[in-house]
Amino acid sequence: MQLRYTFRIEPGPGQRMALGRAFGCARVVYNDAPRARETARRHGLPFPKTGDLSKLLITDAKHKPERAWLSEVSAVVLQQSLRDLDTAYKNFFDSLKGTRPRMGAPRFKSRRDNRQAVRFTANARWSLAPGGKLRLPKIGDFKVKWSRTLPSTPSTVTVVKDAAGRYFASFVAETYGSEVLLRKAQQDLSRKAKGSSNRKKKGLARTSLAKSVHDAGWSTFVTMLEYKAARHGRTFTRVDRFFPSSQLCSACGFKDGPKPLAVRERTCTGCGTIHDRDVNTARNIRTEGSKVAAGRAETQNACGG
Repeated sequence: MQLRYTFRIEPGPGQRMALGRAFGCARVVYNDAPRARETARRHGLPFPKTGDLSKLLITDAKHKPERAWLSEVSAVVLQQSLRDLDTAYKNFFDSLKGTRPRMGAPRFKSRRDNRQAVRFTANARWSLAPGGKLRLPKIGDFKVKWSRTLPSTPSTVTVVKDAAGRYFASFVAETYGSEVLLRKAQQDLSRKAKGSSNRKKKGLARTSLAKSVHDAGWSTFVTMLEYKAARHGRTFTRVDRFFPSSQLCSACGFKDGPKPLAVRERTCTGCGTIHDRDVNTARNIRTEGSKVAAGRAETQNACGG
């Protein structure tokens, strides 16, 4: 199973300029592709495929004076830009067929967009250099703020600049363990016809893989929440899994023990406050999370951080 791991990076002034060139070149190629296809349509020519566009807009264009600056960035970045456009078109046409939520046709990219990104695949020869730095072709080495260890060697890295001018490196890496069994089971399920008896018998969450299904889904959600928090400058805190969030009164802190899930409302025997179970639990988690975050900050300050 592949998951995405995102970390802050700190490019220097020269690297910011190099990334700006990469963002700009990828954007130009992305915008040139629909124009080339429209030109072919008007002249009654065959619909240009991605390989044709790559030769026309990247390989051949580099030898023209007006596009010579495309040589200043990795060709892989430009090719991935064309693949991103193909994915956008596929998603659009699938939405018209009703196989995915409705979405608009791909639009031209602008230098004023809130988010700029370029993707490097393995054949771009990017690497993790000694000292934990990220090395990108024609750009250089970046210091990465590692907050966790990658589970395996990443297959791709996407460099993102957000609306606040911050830079992130987003890695796609393979995870192993019970998730492998889950992926195989999901592949088997996808081959069964919708509405068939065989598909009904494969309800993953009701099989021996149920724990893997729920664990993988929750892990993915937490991972997404963590990197979204980092991207928007928010504090992400994990509360201990054994914290008795449903047993405490969020008003006075009195603990009156576990209750069956059927009990959706409680009256605190300490102060008499009436609570909705879920609301009370959420308040306790928020309070505990604030304490954990405050304790972490105090530890960092004590160490001179």
